[in-house]
Amino acid sequence: MQRRSFLKKSGLAVGGALLAPSILSATNNTVDFKSMRPVKEKRCFSSKEVEKLIKKVKSKIADQELAWLFENCFPNTLDTTVDFEYIDGQPDTFIITGDIDAMWLRDSTAQVWPYMPLINKDKELKELIKGLINRQTKCILLDPYANAFYKDVNKESHWKSDHTQMLPGVHERKWEIDSLCYAVRLAHGYYELTGDKSIFTEDWHKAAKLIIETFKTEQRKEGKSPYTFNRVTGQMLDSPVNWGTGRPIKPVGLISCMFRPSDDATLFPFLIPSNVFAVISLKQIAEISTKVLGDAKLAKAASDLANEVDEAIKQYAIVEHLDYGKIYAYEVDGFGNKVFMDDANVPSLMSLAYLGAHQPTDALYQRTRKFLLSDNNPYFLRGKVAEGQASPHTGHERIWPMGIILRAMTSTDDKEIKKCLDMLKATHADTGFMHEGFNKDDAKDYTRDWFAWANTLFGELIVKVYHERPHLLK
Repeated sequence: MQRRSFLKKSGLAVGGALLAPSILSATNNTVDFKSMRPVKEKRCFSSKEVEKLIKKVKSKIADQELAWLFENCFPNTLDTTVDFEYIDGQPDTFIITGDIDAMWLRDSTAQVWPYMPLINKDKELKELIKGLINRQTKCILLDPYANAFYKDVNKESHWKSDHTQMLPGVHERKWEIDSLCYAVRLAHGYYELTGDKSIFTEDWHKAAKLIIETFKTEQRKEGKSPYTFNRVTGQMLDSPVNWGTGRPIKPVGLISCMFRPSDDATLFPFLIPSNVFAVISLKQIAEISTKVLGDAKLAKAASDLANEVDEAIKQYAIVEHLDYGKIYAYEVDGFGNKVFMDDANVPSLMSLAYLGAHQPTDALYQRTRKFLLSDNNPYFLRGKVAEGQASPHTGHERIWPMGIILRAMTSTDDKEIKKCLDMLKATHADTGFMHEGFNKDDAKDYTRDWFAWANTLFGELIVKVYHERPHLLK
């Protein structure tokens, strides 16, 4: 079942498209660029600094449609997905993904990430981020294998029939390495920007230990894992093979991952972008353990595991491609089997420069990127309306705006960035928002009206261009 089939039914604001005036003129059926944001009284959360930035950036965008898209998309997470309150005197932030009434560890971090540079100027926004860190810590301690959660622990999950341990408060229990990595990314990023150590509570300390323990378990050096997952479904990508345990792996130091960030089952369990992300996160845990927690044992455990995984990536995941030389494989199994592809969801191979694993100019990344943007990548599609990365999650006809956005964010070429901006402008299907995926030949055939991550990520791209290449907006 696609995510878009779930509709938000709680008291939080619904998608901007349902609250704002129609974007179509009654007379000529053309976009009239009216704001698609909810009216102020119905926005979930407001930030003065975000509003200032929107006004500042929009004033420098010459293209009226691009400016309209930015104004709609950048604040979409704050406008429509935030549930913020204080619990026991501490901020608590629950952020739904959009058209599903649940919070993904991955999506929630990615949704607020573009606002992070503003938190030292905006106390309320800073509290929101702090509250999300607190909420994510609670989620990890509840179940480090789960990817999505409810705030109301009494809420019954649509996936209650999944054959796995479904605890109260868990929406979905797909084991994805990146879920834990994103929580670390948010806490580390917040600390780097603010110097505020108060987020590193006793519970956060426990969660960091649990993350390392889970990563080590999923190296499967003993050949087993306590995690299994089976779903009764007509979609084969909804469950790992071999009765929910995944394909065989040879333990080589890499971390097994049963699902991709698309929430699709992996082909080979060693998902390389997520393992690279894990190396970054483990180094961040080591840094926090040393500077803040004063836990030398945890710092060493994190550093040792980061080094082990990194060495395994170099040995087993950087492999020879027939046409492109040494590049990253997307997934491997340790036996020598590998798959060359990419998925538009982050972490992806394309996103490695965005996540900080590589500089965009690094030779290995450039070779890999060249492959990703070629017809040799089975999930790089070219159609009548655009070209871009796709995902098995939406079939072999749909391009993901997220993939186009990440291509632009990792590019050093003005022409390529401009091309990406033009494609994004041409494929929002007159809605004023980004979507999950659109048909490569017909942008009006798309999935998900309300996908806050893609919307906010688009806003992040525009802000990046505004700061680094403002001439492209003139």
